[in-house]
Parts: sequence; structure tokens; C-alpha cells
Amino acid sequence: MIRLPCAVDQQLRDALRSRALRLDMRFLALAAGCAALLFPAFLSAQDNPKLTIDEECTAFAFAPDGRIAYSVRHIMKIKHYDLQRDDIWVTTLEGKRTRIVNGEKLVKSPAPFSYGVQSLRWSPDGHMLTVEMLTDEVIDERGNTREGQIIDLMSDDGKEINIAGTKNSVIPNATQAQWLSDGVTVVFVTEAVKPKLLFSIGSVRPLGGRGETLFENRFFSAVAWDAKRNIAVTIERDKDISGPIQLVSLDLAKQTRRELATLDRYLGQLSLSPSATKVAYFRDGDTLEVRNVSAPEKVTSIKAGYGHFEWSRDERRLLLKRGPERKSGDLIWVSIPDGQFEPLLHSLTFRDFAISADGQYLGVTQPGTRNLLVYPIP
Repeated sequence: MIRLPCAVDQQLRDALRSRALRLDMRFLALAAGCAALLFPAFLSAQDNPKLTIDEECTAFAFAPDGRIAYSVRHIMKIKHYDLQRDDIWVTTLEGKRTRIVNGEKLVKSPAPFSYGVQSLRWSPDGHMLTVEMLTDEVIDERGNTREGQIIDLMSDDGKEINIAGTKNSVIPNATQAQWLSDGVTVVFVTEAVKPKLLFSIGSVRPLGGRGETLFENRFFSAVAWDAKRNIAVTIERDKDISGPIQLVSLDLAKQTRRELATLDRYLGQLSLSPSATKVAYFRDGDTLEVRNVSAPEKVTSIKAGYGHFEWSRDERRLLLKRGPERKSGDLIWVSIPDGQFEPLLHSLTFRDFAISADGQYLGVTQPGTRNLLVYPIP
């Protein structure tokens, strides 16, 4: 190794350090310029989250009063099994958080049992929840497992609401469960034609233990609840999926139905507006259709790529996340009826989103970390 004299060595080091500093400053200036072009006004007021949850949130939902229920991925080890049993928390927008479910204590099973929360739904009065879970249970000594899908019923403080006569709070093989406005009835859908092509609607009253199938011999490919009004809008098909595609309104309390329109095409994503006066869905991969429930023959067609959407409170816009529902995508406002696009949050991508009941806040989960961020809607 050749060693320079100390004085020369020090001078060379100083010169190199000075040059490196100038290069760093030039690089930082260039990076700042690029950021300004890519993310204009990135720190403007509406971009500052009102609430940040630095956890891996598997699902979340706004309550009618603005609280947020969210589930957090929880991995625990029992013997040689790694089990997932998600915790559930409730937070205010001011950040006061309470864990209402400790996943380690929720399940009492002699066999290794995992569950992951897929969705949370509040009752119209904000006192109860339905928790949709995917389950995985070891069923024999060889370690074979059985997957399942269940709904767990609980109060907003995490206490399970048992169904009379069953000694548990679970509705097996159910999805999209929702409490109705009477506070005692839960409606849900179950698979009628495999694989998840058509569904039947069921209901149960936990206090009485009474369950039944609603609209016997009717089959649906999509259901959108309005629990506050005890109604739903559905896409109804015959069992062999060969007949017409019917857009139908259901009164869940009276068990009556009203045909709104016959559709020539339907792809997915059925949603009722907050006032229940409009219904929107994707006709195909490029076209959103909006109909007035009282005059369903009048159709507004909007060109927009397929994705998951929710209504603004004034019902003049839809917030659309383009792409598959469980994949990350950017958020855009789509105005009705002109179909104009307006990017939101600088076209950054998010895995999931929801708008609060009062239309004032937007919750999003980030790709990768799945941290939950809540922004005021400008």
C-alpha cells in the first residue's frame, strides 16, 4: 500500500470532500425540481392526514358517527404453527384508540386455527359490527387444513353477540353480512351456484335464533344493501344464468320485490347512492351506467375503466379506484353526468379506500405497509 504524506493526504481529502458536497447539492436540487414537477403542492393542506394508523390494516370501515373500526394483522406461534388472528380496534378521528378484540383470545379451539379479517360493516345505529373472516383450521394429525368463510357478530366494544340455540356468534359460509335498522336482524348472502356465480339472501335474528332464506327461489349475482332503509338493489338471474339480467329493488322487511330494468349487459360493482335514489354499476369494462331508481329507464353512460367506486355525499361524483378491487390503484373523481375526471392525491396508488358517512373524510390504505391514512375531502 502506498501512503501519501500526512499534509498532502489531508489536502486531498479536503478537496474530495468539497467536490462531493457540491455534487450532493446539485443532486438534491435536481431531485427537488423533479419532485415539484411530479407532485405539485405535495404538502398542501388537504394532503396532510388528519389521522395516521401505522399498522398493517387488513380492513377498515367508517361508523355513522365518524369512528373507524379497523383490523390489524396479528401473527402468533403455537407449537410449530404460525397462526394469523387479527386484532380489531376502534378509533376516533382525533386518534383515541381502543382495542376491542385481542385475536389471541377471540378463538377457543383445540386445533390450530387462523383467521384474517376481510371486511367490517357497522350497523345503522353504530353499536354493532359484522366481521367477515377467511379461516384456516388444521383438521388432522397430518396437518391437513380446511379453509372457510364466516361472519362474526359483535358489539362495538368487542363482545360477541351469540345466536340463540347455537352457543356461538358465527354465521358459517356467509358473506356481505349487514345489520338492518331494527338492530336485531342480520342479512347476508350465501353461495347458491358454484363457484360464486349466484347467491341466495338469508337472514337471522340472533336474540331469537331464527334464520330463514329471503326471496325463496330467487338468485342474485350482486347485492347492494341500504340497511338504514331496509332495502337492497340486486342483479337477479335465473339459476342456469340463461335468462334476462334483471335490476331489482328489494324491500327486506316486507320481502317484496320490484323490477327496475332489464339489462343487456352487466359486468360488476353494484352500488346504491347515499339517498338510495340512484344506482350505479359497470355495464362492461369501459362503461359505467347510472340509473334513477324512480325512473330506471333513463340511463347515464360514462366512459371509465373498470374498478371499485363509492359515491360522494352530494351524489354528483363517484370516487373510482381503477383496477381489481384487492389490488392497488390510483383514485379519480368521476363527475355525473359529464364523466369528467379529476385525479385525487396526485394519482398516488392505494390498496383500499372508503368515504365516511357524512362525506367529509377519505380513508385509504397504502400499498405494502397497509398503513391507514384519513384525509379531509376538499
